[in-house]
Amino acid sequence: MRLLPENTQCMIVDLQEKLLPAMFNRRDCEERALMMINGLRELEIPMVISQQYTKGLGMSVPAVFEAAGTDKYYDKSTFSCAKDEGILGALTENKEKGYKNVIVCGTEAHVCVLQTCIDLKELGFQPVLVTDAIASRKKSDLKMALKRAMQEGILLTTAEALLFELTLDSKNPKFRAISKIVK
Repeated sequence: MRLLPENTQCMIVDLQEKLLPAMFNRRDCEERALMMINGLRELEIPMVISQQYTKGLGMSVPAVFEAAGTDKYYDKSTFSCAKDEGILGALTENKEKGYKNVIVCGTEAHVCVLQTCIDLKELGFQPVLVTDAIASRKKSDLKMALKRAMQEGILLTTAEALLFELTLDSKNPKFRAISKIVK
């Protein structure tokens, strides 16, 4: 199955100020997620940002809002974004416009990210897990999240592979911008 700009949206899960520092692979995850989000913005891919218990875990890191070009987010208490009425409403509204594929990145891989992917698949979306733009506190949890995602039939990719897949062709007018973003 091919990912195309006209059928793909993005779910940015809990890349928050107080949560990210606890991740074993924080720097790699944050760097790749921000690179990807910048590219998705360039490609005009719709994005939804979630925050788990903002009062306790803080806001998303400012660079997430800057990269996405928005300050809008959904505060949630559910682990799965698909179990939050507001977030699911936003994703479903996009799906009704043809955006059935949902790129998923964020933290924690084995909790909110994985549960979101599983629930989205069950709801008829096609989740696409960006393996280098997710993080967990423990390496073993991240590994298990990836294994479970594969067992559940979730598509796996990397941030750079995703951006070039969505760009489609070096003749795309946005190719040069995407090339600069991934370098």
